[in-house]
Amino acid sequence: MAQAVVGLGNPGAKYQGTRHNIGHRVLDRLVGLLQERRSLLTGFRPVRRLGQIAEGVYGADALLLFKPASYMNESGQAVERFLREFERYRLAAADLILVYDDIDLPLGKVRVRLKGSHGGHKGVQSIIESLGTEAIRRVKVGIGRPSSKDEVVDHVLSRFLPEELPLIESACAEAADRVLKLLESAPSRNASEVSR
Repeated sequence: MAQAVVGLGNPGAKYQGTRHNIGHRVLDRLVGLLQERRSLLTGFRPVRRLGQIAEGVYGADALLLFKPASYMNESGQAVERFLREFERYRLAAADLILVYDDIDLPLGKVRVRLKGSHGGHKGVQSIIESLGTEAIRRVKVGIGRPSSKDEVVDHVLSRFLPEELPLIESACAEAADRVLKLLESAPSRNASEVSR
């Protein structure tokens, strides 16, 4: 069996460290944890027209970590290309774990869902539409909601304030831990929501 963790975000230095890229941040944390456990065979390496990939093992499963090179709204196409490129692993939607930001959760709150709607997240919506299923595991990290609807785009594309960083680093560590627990419990997936 194989599993894959997909950290959602936007490519390029312009978006690095923004709220919308917290999926990348969690995967960077996850790489460190897996290297400590000697579970990761490679660090992140670029794969042309696809993104960044790290490969390893976790328990008895092959494991891939994937940061798409596409923009958030095109995440579905990127995940489809990823599944085709690595078809030797025979990955299906149920083998994926998505990691991403959630404006409907308070800053630093981490929530795990085993299926469900996209909740207004364009990247997740794109993936659900491309794969044709809502039965995809997710780890969501709260980035807080701005006071006005007109500020949502600026909010998700902004960087965290210095005083927010300790909470965010703690949330990323918790999210990485939640990903590991999902990897470990893969055979007993069910449709319930697990929250803190």
